[in-house]
Amino acid sequence: MNDRTLLVYCQHSVGIGHLTRSFTLARAFSGHWRVVFLNGGPLPAGIDVPSCIEIVDLPPLGTNDGHALVSRGAEQDIGAIRAQRRATILATLDAVRPDVLMVELFPFGRKKFAFELLPLIKAARRGVRGRVPRVVSSLRDLLVSARPDQQAHDDRASWLCRRYFDAVLVHADPVLARLEDTFRPRRAPGVPIHYTGFVVPDRAATARGALAPDAPLLVSAGSGSVGGPLFRAAFAAHARMPTATRPPLHVVAGPFLGADEWAWVQDAARGRADVRVDRAVPDLAACMRAARLSLSQCGYNSALDIVVSGVPALVAPYGDARENEQANRAARLAAVGALRAMPAGDLDPAQLARELEATLAFVPRAGGLDVNGARRTVEAVDELVGNDAVRVRA
Repeated sequence: MNDRTLLVYCQHSVGIGHLTRSFTLARAFSGHWRVVFLNGGPLPAGIDVPSCIEIVDLPPLGTNDGHALVSRGAEQDIGAIRAQRRATILATLDAVRPDVLMVELFPFGRKKFAFELLPLIKAARRGVRGRVPRVVSSLRDLLVSARPDQQAHDDRASWLCRRYFDAVLVHADPVLARLEDTFRPRRAPGVPIHYTGFVVPDRAATARGALAPDAPLLVSAGSGSVGGPLFRAAFAAHARMPTATRPPLHVVAGPFLGADEWAWVQDAARGRADVRVDRAVPDLAACMRAARLSLSQCGYNSALDIVVSGVPALVAPYGDARENEQANRAARLAAVGALRAMPAGDLDPAQLARELEATLAFVPRAGGLDVNGARRTVEAVDELVGNDAVRVRA
């Protein structure tokens, strides 16, 4: 019987990287914790939802290209959705009475969800019927660090850490990325910072075997929500590669690729014997292990699939003036020889074809990065709670 309870808050707004990582962590905890999972976005078809945890689905919200909150469900009244979500979150906290509350990304991101996160965290700190849970922040390796108000953002996040949090869990190998690389407040957060290593699903850590003669060029873009330009460029670049060396094309579109873009991908593949398209696959890392080379963006999970699969990979990071996280990650992984990288936003088909040709001869060398993040996260939280599994407010 699990004698400790973890309440996880996860909000995926554009892609599904945060959701995938949070599910991996939830599975790791479920061995000796009861895990209740507050899910703030839509669950895409084909995603592996852990059966060992209890999921509370909130009315789904996301953000659009202008970074404004939008509904991802039938209800369109954002005010009503916000009120319903906040009420459900607080009712879940009261019913669960967790030992630990784990919040994904906040206060380092998710500012637009502070309307429900701050009431949740404040209620936890006041105590839930005598129980005062530990509050921890669960972070990816690198943060967005090009906001117009970046200094004010970092200072506010640091203050919120000092005021409300017990620890910050950074899911990275500090050899490759440290929190201070993309987070520079004028006053330190003042709470323990734990580097857990990168979080990858257990199934992803299988060795790369011998390739089939028709091993493909695998093209993917995470959830697919911003993958349309990459897929269009990939089809055009593939056609420009020399016939003698060109591998077949396998496109994994992603569950959130827009309907119009998915229709375009299907039309582009129609009648092409050397092209396969899938909406989604159950294990992208397995597809990478079987691929001749990979072309993708450079989100957290895509990058780790590349690292653990050992596939020769070219990345074309997604980003804009504000979203520099993927370009930063790509540069760091390229510097250690894990992959090859295009400049962010550079999807010229002719140049992409040349880079793909060069990647055919590329031998990645990414051994040594710590990918035991799921296990180490559980260990860090176990140590944080220690023998004080239930804190009683005086």
